Amino acid sequence: MNAKKIARITTKSLIAVVSLAVLAVTAGGWWTYRTATTNLATDDVIVPETPDAPQASTGDSPTPVRKPPQDTTILLVGLDSRTDAQGNPLPRNVLDALQAGNSTGEQNTDTMMVIHVPADPTKKAFAISLPRDSYVDIAGGFGKHKLNSAYARAKNAAAGQGEKESTTAGRRNLIATINQLTGLHIDHYAEINLFGFSEITNAVGGVPVCLNNPVKDSYSGANFPAGPQTLQGIDALKFVRQRHGLTNGDLDRVRRQQAFLAGLANRMFSAGTLTDPSRISDLVSALTKAVVLDKGWDLMSFAQQLGDLTGDKIQFTTIPTGRINLATPSDGSAVEVNPNQVRAFVQNLLDPPAAPPVQRQPDADAAGKIIVNQERVQRIANVEPINAGAIPCVD
Repeated sequence: MNAKKIARITTKSLIAVVSLAVLAVTAGGWWTYRTATTNLATDDVIVPETPDAPQASTGDSPTPVRKPPQDTTILLVGLDSRTDAQGNPLPRNVLDALQAGNSTGEQNTDTMMVIHVPADPTKKAFAISLPRDSYVDIAGGFGKHKLNSAYARAKNAAAGQGEKESTTAGRRNLIATINQLTGLHIDHYAEINLFGFSEITNAVGGVPVCLNNPVKDSYSGANFPAGPQTLQGIDALKFVRQRHGLTNGDLDRVRRQQAFLAGLANRMFSAGTLTDPSRISDLVSALTKAVVLDKGWDLMSFAQQLGDLTGDKIQFTTIPTGRINLATPSDGSAVEVNPNQVRAFVQNLLDPPAAPPVQRQPDADAAGKIIVNQERVQRIANVEPINAGAIPCVD
């Protein structure tokens, strides 16, 4: 597989993180790749499954969905952290630009996305967004809370073990929580912090996005006109962080993040980012400041595993949710989630059911009254999944 093909499939799958693997196979890229991976922050967060103790099995939860080992499932996390990848506090001027408050802010996970790459080249890869306010069972015996607190709760509980150890505990608990919610087994972990996200968008020369309507939000600082535009740096971060002023709050923000990743993939490929030495240098610098990967992830092998995967075979979607204003005992308003529905949804993505026959005319009863298929109506009412080969307009 040549370098151009590797670049295409990689940038349309895991964007900036896996672009490190691209560097390993592009002309003159090996030295840069080795330098980057040597300086990249890693953590031992993937706990191997055992026959007696699968990661995702808790309480009365069903046995988790498991695909063959060659399938790869990655948890991509955007951390609302006021530190860099090495744990150093961000400078005051950076925090002010990010409108991120104090450097001692909580390390909640703002963005969580599970990316599943199948071994079978005939099947589509998918990226499932997990809204941060989803009200779920938190692993580790912490009870039912918002999903974005799984990391911080375990980290705080292990604070006496030291900063490094407690951070590892937080990441492992988030992984375990998502394992049990989705029924998937997380094979790899990639985490990016606030400042690093903005730096990566600078490195690629900005990301194309499109808004259906103009927005102005004092909380995130988002202030953008309607229509297509290119964002980078702090503005890009404001775009993906906004949730106030959006009709569906966190769910609309998830949609924004999916569209942004599709735009980032498009930018990196169409603009020749991975064939531009200066862009590569800037990207590697941003990655080493911002990204944490699980220890032992062989990015080179992963790039080769992607085979013939292309952008039109990658689908962005969101777990099924209920009420977006669910009242909770201690966490305020949350997003309602049914774990059984989530696992069934994931199973359908792994093994899509056969398409039903197309009905040319609506069904009717004996009196000629049209019978409404409520499930179909609901599917039509929901937003369509975002395809990685396009840059959709979003709210």
